[in-house]
Amino acid sequence: MEDLLRLAVYLALAGSIGTTLFVLVPYFKDEHGVRDIPGPLAAHLSNLWLAYWSSQGKRSEMVHEQHLKCGKLVRIAPNHISVNDPDALPIVYGHGTGTLKSEFYDAFVSIQRGLFNTRSRTQHTRKRKIVSHVFSQKNVLGFEPNLHSALSRFVSQWDRMCAAGVKGGRGNEQDGWHGDGQRVWMDCLPCAYNYLAFDIIGDLAFGSPFGMLDACADSANAAVGGVNALKDGKPMQTVSVPAIRILNERGEFSATMGVLAPWMRPLVLKLPWFARGLSAVRALAGLAIAAVGRRLAEPSDRNDLLAKLQDAKDDDGMPMGPEELTAEALTQLIAGSDTTSNSSCAIAYYVARYPRVQLKLQQELDAALPNDGVTTYEQVKRLPYLTAVINEGLRLHSTSAMGLPRIVPEGGLTVAGRFFTEGSILSVPSYTIHRDPEVWGEDFDKFRPERWSEGDQTLIQKTFNPFSWGPRACVGRNLAMMELLLIVSTTFRRYHLVLESDDEASQTREGFLRKPVLCRIGLKRRSPV
Repeated sequence: MEDLLRLAVYLALAGSIGTTLFVLVPYFKDEHGVRDIPGPLAAHLSNLWLAYWSSQGKRSEMVHEQHLKCGKLVRIAPNHISVNDPDALPIVYGHGTGTLKSEFYDAFVSIQRGLFNTRSRTQHTRKRKIVSHVFSQKNVLGFEPNLHSALSRFVSQWDRMCAAGVKGGRGNEQDGWHGDGQRVWMDCLPCAYNYLAFDIIGDLAFGSPFGMLDACADSANAAVGGVNALKDGKPMQTVSVPAIRILNERGEFSATMGVLAPWMRPLVLKLPWFARGLSAVRALAGLAIAAVGRRLAEPSDRNDLLAKLQDAKDDDGMPMGPEELTAEALTQLIAGSDTTSNSSCAIAYYVARYPRVQLKLQQELDAALPNDGVTTYEQVKRLPYLTAVINEGLRLHSTSAMGLPRIVPEGGLTVAGRFFTEGSILSVPSYTIHRDPEVWGEDFDKFRPERWSEGDQTLIQKTFNPFSWGPRACVGRNLAMMELLLIVSTTFRRYHLVLESDDEASQTREGFLRKPVLCRIGLKRRSPV
């Protein structure tokens, strides 16, 4: 017995010494010459500091806090430097600088690598040529009827709730709303903007809406068997899954896994939280596989994203195969649902919180629009205050908030006045540069759309980074802006919103994207103008 105890002590001691050496040797070796850059001690020694805050949904806030303490450069992992400098955007992310996506993106691959998560410059160039054409302004304008259809159902549901709310009605457990005789009260993220965004992208990317708006429920069909269901060519079995919930779980899981060293990832999958996240990744892939499989089995002449992707060809005249097509459709589902719903909800929160802004916005909308029906892009595309409200929401909420990591290429790069060697990892956090008082003024933490017509607009536009920068920037920007213009204008032309609590702070949680956690609003129809 004593021998076993002695052996256990020796093994524990050896393990501790080995772990210490494993952490400290790279620290003192300092291969990339970054040991003098300030940051949390834990981040100097391992990736666990960043992984912990990623798992807690607070990565951007904690990195921002470190920039306030340490300055322009912060070491947030042993070989990852966060740069708070808008001048770094074109260097870290721009064309021709040679930077590549880091191993972080490997954690986002499920069916196969798509436009978002491929790290190969050659593959990205090929995919970008195919997909960017799909999102040309001409094609995007052709999708407007799909948006109108979803917004009409959205308005019908809100009208129904408003009418019942005036009578003191109460929604069922799924609806999650109640009336008080004057307004209807609800959390507008799940009850409205999530369902709306998912139905829009379902209609565009997969050929039909998910039906969430009509059902007021988080439910969509996913293929059983994941990628194998796509490969074997047999009829697919499907099950109903909570798509919004699994999308949130997948985002938090992948954002945390991506921060961990590759050798750690198989180990942590044995832990319950990571195992649930992996299940979410597979379920989300199954959702895309079921939807695309149904469309391929029943050809359609619809004008939507999936039709454009099916027709697209690369420079060699080759179309996408079924797996590649499904992977890109999944990318559009993820990028086109969560971003739109989060941004719409955040903008609704800020406009409701600042009655002065809501009044000014509604005055512009009333003057420009003949009625309070679903708006058109042509009616609202040039309304300056509406655009300023949306930009200010994208700045202050920063749905894509974290610094996206890039690897310094051969020859190194000089960023923020410092030279970084090949292999260093750099990122520029949108959350932090969107709060720079030298750019946005001392009231940077206030929602004030007027700043978009004041001050140094060249500097403001250079710093504003809601869709990233360079060849890896969001390919769906045109569609995203059209959606936001129509959603925000339709909402505030037709309805008046107040917060349940006037001093309610915005609560958020971050996976890969940053999303509102709760937005309790009171809603009523406006009087006809």
